[in-house]
Amino acid sequence: MSRPEKKPRTFRRLLASVIVVVVVAVGWWFWSGRTQDASGGFRTGAVELGDVRVVISATGTLRATTTVAVGSQVSGQVLSVAVDFNDRVTKDQVIATLDPAPFQTRLKQAQADLASARASVNEAQATRRNAEADYSRKSDLLARQLIARSDADLATAAREQARARVASAQASVQQRQAGVDNAELDVAYTVIRSPVDGVILLRAVEPGQTVAASFQTPVLFQIAEDLAQMQIDLSIDEADVGQIKEGLPVSFTVDAFPDRQFSGEVKQVRLSATSNSNVISYPVVVQVANADLSLLPGMTASAEIVVSRRDGVLRVPNAALRFTPPGVEAAAAATGGGRGGLTQDLPRVADSLQLDASQRAAFDAALEGVRERAAARMAGRPPAGATGGMGGRGGQGGQGAAPTGGPSPEAMRQRIAEAMQRSFAEFRGSLSPTQQVTWDAELRALSTARRGTLWKLVDGKPQAVAVRLGASDGTVTEVSGEIAEGDQVITGQERPAT
Repeated sequence: MSRPEKKPRTFRRLLASVIVVVVVAVGWWFWSGRTQDASGGFRTGAVELGDVRVVISATGTLRATTTVAVGSQVSGQVLSVAVDFNDRVTKDQVIATLDPAPFQTRLKQAQADLASARASVNEAQATRRNAEADYSRKSDLLARQLIARSDADLATAAREQARARVASAQASVQQRQAGVDNAELDVAYTVIRSPVDGVILLRAVEPGQTVAASFQTPVLFQIAEDLAQMQIDLSIDEADVGQIKEGLPVSFTVDAFPDRQFSGEVKQVRLSATSNSNVISYPVVVQVANADLSLLPGMTASAEIVVSRRDGVLRVPNAALRFTPPGVEAAAAATGGGRGGLTQDLPRVADSLQLDASQRAAFDAALEGVRERAAARMAGRPPAGATGGMGGRGGQGGQGAAPTGGPSPEAMRQRIAEAMQRSFAEFRGSLSPTQQVTWDAELRALSTARRGTLWKLVDGKPQAVAVRLGASDGTVTEVSGEIAEGDQVITGQERPAT
């Protein structure tokens, strides 16, 4: 009876061993998989050498640089129109005529009035000559006491009246002459001429139409003076207008030629701000060459103003600057162990100044003092020496370095600049005036530069690197520091598989 019981017992033991092995294998696979998901699965991007363009996009309307509106100075019926749309015209060319008959009639009437006025002058002059003769005779008789003085006085008054009538008649002639000149101008205005050389853009009149110019001059034609030179009127938001200067290059496209890139440059930033739904914008005029006349007035241009261009610089995807490994605070990541900060950039600036031995010693002493104070601040100890030293966190000025409710990044960069000026004041005093100008410019650029943190993937693990940020086009950003072309930087992390 004992032998039959041994076989089932052995089977159960073997089955239990197999189950234990399977459970251990599944547990090891699960644990190793979770560990691999937690530490790996990073998305990376390469640090590459390339160009960074910072542009401001806007849309505007193309128009001729000079457009002249031609109207009529007199009212009347249009007799003929000599030009049509797109016709080229020259200065003083006849482009339309009004019916001159009413104005010619007024001219004849004015000429008749002038002739009547001139006849009145002749009559007044004859009267004056008779009065002059009568005055002479009576003056001679009065001298011989042959007439009474009252008769002589009457002769004098008659002479003065005759002279006044001549002057009045002559003034009337001038008035009538002005009327004739005005009538002649009205007759001349019935012939409408082009004031410039150009192209007819608009013709708003037809033969037989009546033009009324009593209260406002009607626009009959629009003439573009030169379509080889055009301009784009852009509307730029107030947040961007501070970056736009005259002479900046502009590239644009139009719907008529979607595969063609046109170029121009900023000609003027106008001060006449406009407000639309509480949004302030400024007009910017872009000058465009149109030698082949392919661009037409009224086209909508999609323009990009290149406000900054950096060629041949190290650049990284913007996602790499936003990434922080799980469990690492942004403030701690921003410090980056002090790498890529000012203390790494300053020796390069000093080398460019070609310092002598004493200047080099002063620089090394000042730099060592900055590093000691930075290390003391990062260790939580009060910094030794001058209070103006640069702290570890402030020295990096990385993204997210300022705690919540703390100073803004701009304020922190300003503090860093002031601290660095105090720390290197003695060294600066040993420099020549030319060296001081270079040092001040470089120190200002380094102190006020934006800083961020990249995470390089080294042996499968993230490693923080503090870098100085430059221009950004919204997709990639220029960086400098302890980073090289080809380095892999982390842009994100894959979600662990469930």
